[in-house]
Amino acid sequence: MERNTFITLIFSAVFSLSACVPHQYHFVNMHLTWTEAQRYCRENYTDLATINNKNDIEELLKSVNDDQVQYVWIGLQKTISYKWKWSLGDPAFYTGNDSQYRNWAQGQPNGDDDCSNMNPGQWNDYECNNSLPFMCYRDSSKEYIAVNQPMTWRAAQNHCREFYTDLVSVRNQTENQQIEKIRNDAHITSAVWIGLFRDSWEWSDQSNSSFRNWRTGVPDNDGGNENCAVVWVNTDRGQWGDVTCSFKYPFVCHEDKLVLIKQNLSWPEALKYCRENHVDLVSVHSEQIQRRVMNVVQKASTAEVWLGLHHYCAMNMWIWLRGEVVCYQNWAAGHGTGVDCRDGPRVGAVQSGGDHRWVSLPQTHKLNFICTNYGFPLFSRNNFPGHF
Repeated sequence: MERNTFITLIFSAVFSLSACVPHQYHFVNMHLTWTEAQRYCRENYTDLATINNKNDIEELLKSVNDDQVQYVWIGLQKTISYKWKWSLGDPAFYTGNDSQYRNWAQGQPNGDDDCSNMNPGQWNDYECNNSLPFMCYRDSSKEYIAVNQPMTWRAAQNHCREFYTDLVSVRNQTENQQIEKIRNDAHITSAVWIGLFRDSWEWSDQSNSSFRNWRTGVPDNDGGNENCAVVWVNTDRGQWGDVTCSFKYPFVCHEDKLVLIKQNLSWPEALKYCRENHVDLVSVHSEQIQRRVMNVVQKASTAEVWLGLHHYCAMNMWIWLRGEVVCYQNWAAGHGTGVDCRDGPRVGAVQSGGDHRWVSLPQTHKLNFICTNYGFPLFSRNNFPGHF
């Protein structure tokens, strides 16, 4: 009992101390044009920084270690392509073609406005500076919230991000009907803002992220050539501005840390591959990392994809490779409990389709797998020899 308690305490300590963020940013305190910064990032990391959500903004700001820096380049640039996108821009929120679902009313969009509303149930493009009630989405509880307080589209977006998650995205007909019912139940008789907007900004790494966090009144293309984006570090901290690409500023690169390997290997073979070519099989400690995994596995060629998750029979518990206790869980029904060790070692995988739940499988299955490039300095595999 004392031995088991001691090991559990070690696991808990490691879990609470070892930060595993899925998106790593690198601040470069060199003054370069946007194109020069892009080239530097592509040669030394992955690309200029892509930002998927508010958490990414905070991680990016943490990387900037010079108090004198006013703003930094990110990888957003204006293009000639004008597309409709969702305010809740994290690609991992969408599966398949969810982000492309549209329910335009007849004759819509007619091309003269850049924001959208729902009325009733069907969508219309609408002038963003008009005021309407709106629909928010709370990701933690997966619910829609009607706000019967007329605001401009941008003000509604700010309200939803401050008190919930974001303006609502509508990914299919079922969600469209649910949102319309909530609008009616709230006795809102006018149209409501939804999170669909149109712009011509694209990320340098070709990410599908449509997340934007512009300062009030921008992008305004002052002077007619402000085609690149910066993040403000001090004043208006975390908000974005559009500036001329030939100006010279410090910048932030990002480095991909989750790598899908489209080889079909057993779990031990996948583990060996990741440790020889990267750092390890991926561990999923939070919903944020799960969302990154969801985004990666959509390109897999197998129905399941190996994770760095295995069942430790001596204590009848699931643990990650470096000993972290499984606190955040995303098991499919019928998996994760009742493991019979007499059936041989069981390990964890994530479904590449559907809801991307975790499943328990024999380690002999041949699957794609996800490697991580993050190091884990607080824990060594040698602490548990023979188990992994």
